Amino acid sequence: MPQPIPTNTTSPTHTTPGQPAAATLPLHPDPASLPSKERILHAARRLFHEQGFHATGMSTILREADVNSGTLYHFFPGKSALLVGVLQLYTALLRPIIIDPVEARSADPVERIFILLENYRDGMAAQDFRMGCPIGNLALEVADDDPQAREWIARNFDGWTAAVREWLEQARPRFKPDADLDGLANFILTVMEGGLMQARALKSRAPIDHAIDQLRAYVNLLIIAPASHAPPPNPTHT
Repeated sequence: MPQPIPTNTTSPTHTTPGQPAAATLPLHPDPASLPSKERILHAARRLFHEQGFHATGMSTILREADVNSGTLYHFFPGKSALLVGVLQLYTALLRPIIIDPVEARSADPVERIFILLENYRDGMAAQDFRMGCPIGNLALEVADDDPQAREWIARNFDGWTAAVREWLEQARPRFKPDADLDGLANFILTVMEGGLMQARALKSRAPIDHAIDQLRAYVNLLIIAPASHAPPPNPTHT
């Protein structure tokens, strides 16, 4: 579930047009009311995104979650297990935090893709181009060394592309018969991750703006021209 998840722990209430839904909405109205396990997961999620997995100490997670070490280790025997729990949490948040707000803004399945990407861009801009995609960050930081985390990172990416692929399938009649919608869904993920990484590196929205513009141009090439825009038939000579 690659997404700029909000850094607090309160739940979504609503979105408005132009609001970076995936980057600023809260996840829960009252963090203190969460059970201990959920407080640990949300604190770790936020800290791993802000500081990185390796740079985040367990003592910081204990403090931010307001639990003791016995409680944390009851649920998560080590930091790697906690990381897997955070990645599982991201998969659960994909639809309510990322996909549903986009679908609420537009009924057009193709336009939803661009609203999704613009939400990422706007979320990065709201964070002054810091932190980036939490799943992409973790993929770079831990995927080489932690097979179980790598599996759950892949599941997050798969869930994201499956949601985009569903939108593309809804729009299938608009695409040329030979359009590879599976490949296109994966390409859209690559555009998002690459655009966010470059925007973060350059502290500028220009790279992701350019990536979105190029993706739109490519998608337009795959869409069948409306009949009203088709060239006139050749005149019949008698």
